[in-house]
Amino acid sequence: MQIELEDFFEDVLGKSLRGIEMSDATLAEASGVEMKTIASLKEGKLDEAALRAVAPVLKLAPESLVELAMRSWQPEAVELDGLRQFSTDFEGVMLVNAYLIWDPQTLEAAFFDTGADAQEALAAVDELGLNLKTLFITHSHFDHVKAMPEVVAKVPNIRVLVNGSEPVAGAEQFETGDSFKIGNLSVSTRLTRGHSPAGTTFVVNGLSQPVGVVGDALFAQSMGGTAISYTDALATNRSEIFTLPDETVLCPGHGPMTSVGEEKRHNPFFPEFKKS
Repeated sequence: MQIELEDFFEDVLGKSLRGIEMSDATLAEASGVEMKTIASLKEGKLDEAALRAVAPVLKLAPESLVELAMRSWQPEAVELDGLRQFSTDFEGVMLVNAYLIWDPQTLEAAFFDTGADAQEALAAVDELGLNLKTLFITHSHFDHVKAMPEVVAKVPNIRVLVNGSEPVAGAEQFETGDSFKIGNLSVSTRLTRGHSPAGTTFVVNGLSQPVGVVGDALFAQSMGGTAISYTDALATNRSEIFTLPDETVLCPGHGPMTSVGEEKRHNPFFPEFKKS
């Protein structure tokens, strides 16, 4: 069963308002929407006309925002030999994803983040007869590395890698731009900061489609919170993720897998890709 979208339209409104530091009063004046209606939108009460009016003021794509509000779109299910997604419950608050990627020829494998519980992912390694050699960490937030001790206990010689600008205890540090291998697969690193100081997107080539493990830089039809920098998050998503081929499978830290092409068409944060 496919994972549900991570965010609702009110989450996108809140992230954009906080990101550009715009008050409700300023939004009301610029959009012509009454303050009480804006307050209702922020609570998740849909008024389509009002939503369309505030979207361009917040530099969001109106059609995509309405589409999200209606829950009328879901990314296509991903079935790719060499890729599995695992979604685990984090403290009863949310679901968090981890990924297993392997070279179907050599059976060398890597984890990308651990999620809250690595039991199912580790069982899949045994089931598929894989040689798990590396754990790549997209960023240091606890929900993404909670099960790291469990993984290291199971595979004591595993190489754990994280961007040196966002260190994690027990992990080897790399620099943005460094590259790695999973058997015959290549893994390149791109800085997608904004949600965290040095969030990293790992681009894997060698499977039948390219794969981008994006952490919380981008979600299907949304993106992660931007406590570090909203401006940087938008800019690095544009330069480091949306420049990948449209068929690139995107593996976010929360919510379903998606693709570059689908996010160009459906993500409200990036109106420039929408057809007029």
